[in-house]
Amino acid sequence: MTNKTRKLGIIAGGGNIPAMLIEHCRQNGIDFVALAIEGNADKSFFKGEEFAYRWIRIGQAGSGFKYFAQEKVTDVVMIGTIRRPSFFDLVPDLRTTAFFAKVGAKALGDDGILRAVISEIEKEGMHVKGIHELMPDLLISQGLLTKHKPSKSDMIDIQRGVEVAFALGKLDVGQSVVVQHGLVLGVEGIEGTDELIRRCKDYRRKGDGGVLVKLRKPQQDMRIDLPTIGIKTIEGAHESGLRGVVVHAGNGLIVDQAQAVALADKYGMFIMGVLPDELCKN
Repeated sequence: MTNKTRKLGIIAGGGNIPAMLIEHCRQNGIDFVALAIEGNADKSFFKGEEFAYRWIRIGQAGSGFKYFAQEKVTDVVMIGTIRRPSFFDLVPDLRTTAFFAKVGAKALGDDGILRAVISEIEKEGMHVKGIHELMPDLLISQGLLTKHKPSKSDMIDIQRGVEVAFALGKLDVGQSVVVQHGLVLGVEGIEGTDELIRRCKDYRRKGDGGVLVKLRKPQQDMRIDLPTIGIKTIEGAHESGLRGVVVHAGNGLIVDQAQAVALADKYGMFIMGVLPDELCKN
């Protein structure tokens, strides 16, 4: 996006990707401003006056739209992890209260509410973009990324994991599942992938094996909440005794890929991008 008449508004959650995107914008001359979500965005990064940003609570949608309008934002990207808020955390402004009243039952699932958020943003005349449109190199490619390969038993776990993750995604429950010896040790709910990996350590069976499978939900918009892994994922998977991590090829992100792959190689683990339809076509 090099058109000087356009301006990017970044809604920044937690993790490294918001900082990576901001640095990408600065290096490529992309005009931008940011909204840093309190309790999620990295406080050590959003400080000082090196670029234009504003801190905002999740419940301050009205203030956020007003800021973007004042800054003449034309395009918006939502990136980074967001801790799932309680209604107490939200303490909504009038705009957010009206939004939840209108969304109603759609708020029962992450995908439904995020689609509604996209619709609300675009009603303001802004265009919502996906991180893959701005930084396509973050998308994980199909095939093996590491030196170490999955065994035959790992492939059985991978296929089982893909089947379960796909079913969960259709229900808008989560993106991730951990499988060992064909048994589902855990599925992702509100706790997120890191906590899923951590608690599955207590459920592992004797012997080797265990894989994390992370897929984009079948109905999920590519512009929001793509499945993401990075160094922290590999560290957690290793600590929990897993042999590998599998992500939806072309539909998931890998942060700091070179470092994540090197770490997996060090631990004797594999990282692989798969296409669910091809893996389960038989």
